[in-house]
Amino acid sequence: MADISAELVKELRDRTGAGFMDCKRALTEADGDLDKAALVLRERGLAAAAKKADRDAKEGLVSSYIHTGGRVGVLIEVNCETDFVARTEEFQKLVRDLAVQVAGLAPIYVDPERIPAADLAAKQAELAADEATAKRPENIRAQIVEGQLKKWYAQVCLYEQPFRDEDRTVRDLINERIATIGENIRVRRFDRYALGEEL
Repeated sequence: MADISAELVKELRDRTGAGFMDCKRALTEADGDLDKAALVLRERGLAAAAKKADRDAKEGLVSSYIHTGGRVGVLIEVNCETDFVARTEEFQKLVRDLAVQVAGLAPIYVDPERIPAADLAAKQAELAADEATAKRPENIRAQIVEGQLKKWYAQVCLYEQPFRDEDRTVRDLINERIATIGENIRVRRFDRYALGEEL
């Protein structure tokens, strides 16, 4: 078993935001390998987030972000379970990061589950009618459409978008924060405004 130094634990904490003892246990389990330990923490975080997903989240923040130059602005509501958590610096930073994400990548929906049925059906019909898809054998067209839908979700759904230039998605980021904060967190809604839009 590898000797787990305080510096190694601190490095993992800085990378993941997890608690000291959680980082130490993950490093011990991963024999001191930072990448493996981060993966262990992510898996535990996803499991913790899944347990909290059904809990009520009615507190939180409505926040705004105006991009430099005043050409793009965002209003966003992010909910958590208690007012105490809503006032923490970690939660407020998450809300700001999410508002910047909405300003930068302009999602239309929060997540795939909240896409109106008519919009989803229209997109599926569009993808199925595409010339490249229509040329394929009939037995694999549904799989092609499903794969293209996933790519579309990554463009139009906030939760499915890559967070900044990282490998993780916004959903992964939120699940990590659920694990470290200990409460259910969800984006309720957002609006993005761009100067001159729809004129």
